[in-house]
Amino acid sequence: MKLLRVGPAGAERPALLDAEGTLRDLSELVTDVDGALLADDVVIERVRAAAAAGELPVLDASGLRIGPPVARIGKVVCIGLNYHDHAAETGAEPPAEPVVFFKAADTVVGPDDTVLVPRGSVKTDWEVELAIVIGHTARYVESHEAALACVAGYAVAHDVSEREFQIERGGTWDKGKNCETFNPLGPWLVTADEVPDPQALGLRLWVNGELKQDGTTADQIFPVAEVVRYVSQFMTLYPGDVINTGTPAGVAMGQPEPKPYLRAGDVVELEIDGLGRQRQELKPA
Repeated sequence: MKLLRVGPAGAERPALLDAEGTLRDLSELVTDVDGALLADDVVIERVRAAAAAGELPVLDASGLRIGPPVARIGKVVCIGLNYHDHAAETGAEPPAEPVVFFKAADTVVGPDDTVLVPRGSVKTDWEVELAIVIGHTARYVESHEAALACVAGYAVAHDVSEREFQIERGGTWDKGKNCETFNPLGPWLVTADEVPDPQALGLRLWVNGELKQDGTTADQIFPVAEVVRYVSQFMTLYPGDVINTGTPAGVAMGQPEPKPYLRAGDVVELEIDGLGRQRQELKPA
């Protein structure tokens, strides 16, 4: 299934995109798309059955904003340097273990919402990423099979980054990762049954119509199952938590001088096979 949330920011309603591409209203069945829903297999199956039977009311999609596909996200865990080609372009050695950092949940916005260039920024960068959405609690997971059983589904994430803040302003990556609007997510949460192999997904990103990133999750240093297993050794992952799994080569930081960092007025578009497409216009904060 493709689950999503539509409507004004802060007042989204749950919806489903059916196999024919028709937007359907879920509000008679569920209150929202959140961790409570994703952890409830009975209700998920009820939604699936209603969708298959064509029982869900149609929503008029014209002019309707798409919000983040998950509400009340507990935490956004991020994996750095997780693609061989991205590590190479930045001159970094492939890490022996996953590099883990956080984005605050309030950085998450809708897939087509405005992204704000921070005040004083000269190195705002783009990163298309596969996001994992957790559906069942993951705590000290022992196997890859068990790790994948904790995954509710996947989404497109844009891990916007400010490289000066991240690297040059006194340590830790968090300064360059947590600026407002720095994590567009969606348009959909695609349930795991529709993504049989998360290591076979193409990722692409364009800036002002020019293709910048064109990679595949097959190039991940630590695949999805290992990321979930590994992270669960250090923290408990709860339903509705999100993991951004890293970006392929092609970011501005990895390009020759003068590096083409983002500016207000730029338009970024990104997509992942089967998971949908985003489009953001950048404006000053």
